Amino acid sequence: MAKASIPVCPLLSAGQISERVCKQEDCAWYMHNSKTCAMYVMAHNALLDVKEKQIKK
Repeated sequence: MAKASIPVCPLLSAGQISERVCKQEDCAWYMHNSKTCAMYVMAHNALLDVKEKQIKK
């Protein structure tokens, strides 16, 4: 099972010493229908795309 943790904002945390907390509903990148950050979704889709391209080679 996944351990529950405080969500981290990938945009605000980039290049920082400490991680910044995700503001969820108060953030422009938060997708209400899926209850997740658009940055995470884009990164996940990019990873799947890379894996698919590696398999085709």
